[in-house]
Amino acid sequence: MTRHSKLAVLASLLCSGCTIGPRYQRPVTQTPPPVLKEMAGNGQWKMAAPADGLMKGKWWEIFGDPQLNRLEELVNVNNQNVKQAEAQFRQARATVLANHANYYPSIGTSPAITQSYVGRNAKGAGASQSFSLPVAATWEPDLWGRVRLSVENAVDNAQVSAADLENMRLSQQALLATDYFLLSAQDMQMKVLSDTIETYQKNLQLTIDRHTGGVASRSDITLAQTQLAGAQAQYSQMHIARAEAEHAIAVLTGQLPSSLDIGAGKIAGPPPPVPMGVPSQLLERRPDIAAAERQVAAANASIGIAQAAYYPTLTLSATPGLLSTSLASLFTAASRYWSTSPSVSQTLFDFGRRGAALESAQASYDATVAGYRQTVLSSFQEVEDDLANLRYLAEEAVQEQEAVVAAEEAVTLEMARYRAGTDSYLNVITTQIIALGDEQTAITILQQRMSAAVDLVKALGGGWDASTLPSVNVLRSEALGDPKTTQNVAHPAGK
Repeated sequence: MTRHSKLAVLASLLCSGCTIGPRYQRPVTQTPPPVLKEMAGNGQWKMAAPADGLMKGKWWEIFGDPQLNRLEELVNVNNQNVKQAEAQFRQARATVLANHANYYPSIGTSPAITQSYVGRNAKGAGASQSFSLPVAATWEPDLWGRVRLSVENAVDNAQVSAADLENMRLSQQALLATDYFLLSAQDMQMKVLSDTIETYQKNLQLTIDRHTGGVASRSDITLAQTQLAGAQAQYSQMHIARAEAEHAIAVLTGQLPSSLDIGAGKIAGPPPPVPMGVPSQLLERRPDIAAAERQVAAANASIGIAQAAYYPTLTLSATPGLLSTSLASLFTAASRYWSTSPSVSQTLFDFGRRGAALESAQASYDATVAGYRQTVLSSFQEVEDDLANLRYLAEEAVQEQEAVVAAEEAVTLEMARYRAGTDSYLNVITTQIIALGDEQTAITILQQRMSAAVDLVKALGGGWDASTLPSVNVLRSEALGDPKTTQNVAHPAGK
């Protein structure tokens, strides 16, 4: 090696420990309360203890519906939004490998055969040929941590993508469960209307018979006919909502709407209790919070990358090879040649470009910190909202059931008075409308309770945990296609 190249390598080794960029620390958020507001004094919700009682994996199984279980499995396999997010994660994972490769030199070769001819009137007349086998190597030592910071940034972004994938998966699973319970509620509404139509038809026939016997007026018949036609129209209208819910489920499971046919069903009962952890666990169990925190880490690495632009860049280049006029003697010691060309580049004046880039990176970091803290606050709001919904919907369900029972009794009494001729059919219709409305409201409340339970599961992160985020070693192994890597490694606070 030449004296200059030795000095360059020595300088790179001496400066290899010189790294820049701020050390990453997770942003501080408001301390979660020991007990959520909507859980205090509410015997319906208790924190799970021990932690093994928390949801894991297939959270939808707590509803005990085999058909829902089957559809949820199809979301994991066929949902196109999940597939898109998974492809984006693989893309981010490949970026980690590409940035990590910058730790090593680039090596290439360009073998060549050169033939030339010079006329007799020129010096060196005649034909000649040469054979060359050069090897070019270029390496930029990571003096100031540029490569390290770019790898950190790529790893953080890949972890963001991994968390986004799980957040998309959870969102699609929750949306399917919501649509499924909406579909079941529509079936229950249609069953109530079907029974009501049958009752109205009997009432119409009764009114016709009473009119024939001279007991009821013609107006009673028209009222009964109007009531029946209105119920039939409402029944037809409900087919639209049911079809739309079924079509939405088909798309969520990656199927054409025409290929999915879900039979009539019903909601088996009130929502099951959802396992709750302590509020502080929420920060580790929601993929959107994990994604926001990893975005902060990526922004922190970007500040270091912007700072590295102020420092010089050392490039080491070497070109050993073989050169000969004869192929037979190409691979001999006499055909060897080499050259080295270390170089240093440094921007002297850029009229504020690097300063602006650094200021932009710092502002981006501040923005991501604010976004992370807002995500945390919003997550606690969602949990509190869902707990409140479940609490008050449960109370409303009891009250509405009492109204249903009273309305059914009122209908029975009015029909008896109408048959006895002591009351008009208008009062019967009014009472029946109230009874139908109460039954429909009771079903709607049940459907809202199921949806609120699904929303609570989603707000709690499903069965996900931040410890499943892939580490840098796992990301590199998976990007390289290492078949031995079968599970993700918990990410340390940094890398």
